Amino acid sequence: MESTIRTPDTSSVIVGVDGSAQARGAALWAAAEAVRRGRPLHVVHGADTDGRALYLSAETIERIRAAGRELLDDTAKAVAAEYPGLTVTTEFSRAGAVAGLHRAAGLHGTIVVGNRGLGGFDSLMLGSVGLDTAAAARTPVIVVRGVEGAEERGSVLAAVRDEHDLACAQYAAREAELRKASLRLLHVWNVLQSVGTVVPMLDGVDEIAGRHEETLLAVTDVVRAEFPDLVVESEAEKSVSVAGVLVDASHHADLLVMGGRRAPTPLGLRRGLGRTAHSLLHHAHCPVLLVPRLAGHFGSTS
Repeated sequence: MESTIRTPDTSSVIVGVDGSAQARGAALWAAAEAVRRGRPLHVVHGADTDGRALYLSAETIERIRAAGRELLDDTAKAVAAEYPGLTVTTEFSRAGAVAGLHRAAGLHGTIVVGNRGLGGFDSLMLGSVGLDTAAAARTPVIVVRGVEGAEERGSVLAAVRDEHDLACAQYAAREAELRKASLRLLHVWNVLQSVGTVVPMLDGVDEIAGRHEETLLAVTDVVRAEFPDLVVESEAEKSVSVAGVLVDASHHADLLVMGGRRAPTPLGLRRGLGRTAHSLLHHAHCPVLLVPRLAGHFGSTS
């Protein structure tokens, strides 16, 4: 693996660049995040020259390497101009973009990607590199969305599905503290899935709603006890579209945090991404941070 820095700080903020405007914007956003956390920034360009070596001439590979190093240098200079005190390292990876980012992050880094790259997809949609990076990650991944021209809202939003999302809510609380923002815990339950039929027994809906509210309250109480100086709001909503409610709520947040889930892959969904996470990565109005549900592999925000 070719690299200017072979061993980046294990808790670095890792950002991938590919020459697109979205990736450059993600690099600057990641730099601000690194400053908030007091961590270095590690910029990675995955050129996949190893995977294409049989099809490319030596001269072409050398041009790709030269262009990649120039991109890394330009990105580092742009970051230094905005954040002169930030430690920035760069890496030209001969592997593909996804493998390069995962390798650089190790077990504790946080990966940042833009909402799309050079693949020509509509600007509202997340490209394949971002999806594959998020789906296979063992560390937190942030997809930068909705930041151009956006003013700070002073709020971090955390999606809480059940008690297993306590670690996600705690992670979101730390992010809110770093931003000097409030935290909103939002639990959305699908009434049709909960009752199992389109024509539910009305007497059972209130009971189901109560159980969902109890789940959210249990998570909220732990977070408030652990972060006594943080303003924490919590809300439970029922809807036929969990993703739709979260997308709407993201209008009012600086960051949306949710737990990643190992999911089957029906209808073309990436392995590791559930339906709601998939929708949010495509349509949220603020950056989305996915925290993997793998014990012992959460990145540090401290």
